[in-house]
Amino acid sequence: MSLIDDDAPGRNTPEYTVSEISGAVKRTIEGTFGRVRVRGEVGRVMLARSGHLYFDLKDQRAVLAAVSWKGQVARLSIRPEEGMEVIVTGRMTTFGAQSKYQLNVDDVQVAGEGALMAMLEKRKKKLAAEGLFAPERKRPLPFLPDVIGVITSPQGAVIRDILHRLRERFPRHVLIWPVAVQGEACAPQVAAAIRGFNALPEGGKVPRPDLLIVARGGGSVEDLWGFNEEIVARAAADSQIPLISAVGHETDTTLIDYVSDKRAPTPTAAAEIAVPVRLELLAWTAEQGTRLSRAATDAIARRAQRLADLSRALPRAQSLLDNPRQRLDRAGERLPAALGQRTAIARVQLARAGAGLRPQALTARLQEAGRTLARQSARLAPALTRGTGEKRRALAQLLSRYDPARLTARIARDRQSLAALATRLTRAFAQGTATHRARLEALERMRQSLGYTETLKRGYAVVRGDGKVITSKASAAQARALEIEFSDGRLKIGPAKPARNKPAPPDQGSLF
Repeated sequence: MSLIDDDAPGRNTPEYTVSEISGAVKRTIEGTFGRVRVRGEVGRVMLARSGHLYFDLKDQRAVLAAVSWKGQVARLSIRPEEGMEVIVTGRMTTFGAQSKYQLNVDDVQVAGEGALMAMLEKRKKKLAAEGLFAPERKRPLPFLPDVIGVITSPQGAVIRDILHRLRERFPRHVLIWPVAVQGEACAPQVAAAIRGFNALPEGGKVPRPDLLIVARGGGSVEDLWGFNEEIVARAAADSQIPLISAVGHETDTTLIDYVSDKRAPTPTAAAEIAVPVRLELLAWTAEQGTRLSRAATDAIARRAQRLADLSRALPRAQSLLDNPRQRLDRAGERLPAALGQRTAIARVQLARAGAGLRPQALTARLQEAGRTLARQSARLAPALTRGTGEKRRALAQLLSRYDPARLTARIARDRQSLAALATRLTRAFAQGTATHRARLEALERMRQSLGYTETLKRGYAVVRGDGKVITSKASAAQARALEIEFSDGRLKIGPAKPARNKPAPPDQGSLF
């Protein structure tokens, strides 16, 4: 009896390999569902090193694996985040290596505006915590920029409105960086434009803007979502060039508005903020010029009046020369007598000096000097005879030192040195006297400025009573006599006379 029962049920069922079963399931799922739209909450999200994005879609009872390949991730308008409710579109497929099915997603939309706002609030809190919204980070806008960089779409009414308003207010050089203002390419292009303008070198072929304007017209939340992306907000926060955000209408608020240096309600308002009105500046300049001319004229008039007032207090030039003229006349009258007196004194001095130079006196003095010299020579001759050669030389040197010509020359040199020293002494004495005189005059001026006499000249007075300075009303009332000192003198005031008692009027009675 055979151990294998060939008649067992199911023995005629065909056999499949694992790959054949996996392929059949794959064809069945892809052929049955095709392209589908699925709504759910985003669960686990993972971005692989290869660039593929893996995430889960879930509801209360089931979980669906989803994947977006690297090329599809770049085209997604909204990147799925954990906890976000979305509607995804894609094709159902299987992954045979793990025996699971999954949804290949090529489009992600947020399920409702409320979810978008929740995601926006989450990003706002994250960036605010990093300090990107801090007021101290915002740079002041230039008053009149030379070059303005505009980041917007080259088509549409936005760029025309900005250029028209700039032309009306104050024409400036404008550089336009074309970008997509909605869709999946909006955020990376706007961020690249902001960084590109900042990367322009100073003084290059393309002028570096002094101010940036990021502009777009109105639209729905989805249309403006590119300006809510974190990449755009960080590029605007890192911009070294002051930036004005003008995205949407006045009621529209995007993430770039919080990090920009200035938010404009509309693109037209951004142009108005960027430049002042040229005619208003011209009018203001003319007004300031008029005020300056008026102020200068008034100042000159006041100083002229002040000069005239001061000139009236000065004495007349004729009166200033009266005293010098009189002194000159007196000196001229005294000059002949002074000259005669001086001449007489000089004659007397000359006579006294000449009395010692009479011929007889000179002859006697010379004879006496000759006799003295003869006696000295007579005494030196034996010494010269007895002395050795060395002594003779020493004595000769000693005698040479007393040579009359050398003595005369030495006396002349000493006289010159004495005259030079006398001149230096006189000059040093005069300089020291002048220095001390200047210091003394400065101290005197300081004493006068700090003294109370200068205060009296400004209209004040010093009140004294019984030899003491009075500083209060009670002290003045008790003093027997008062003395008031003014700048031009003192005035004495006697004691106040008591008022006489007047008789009281008679009582006339009442009329009532």
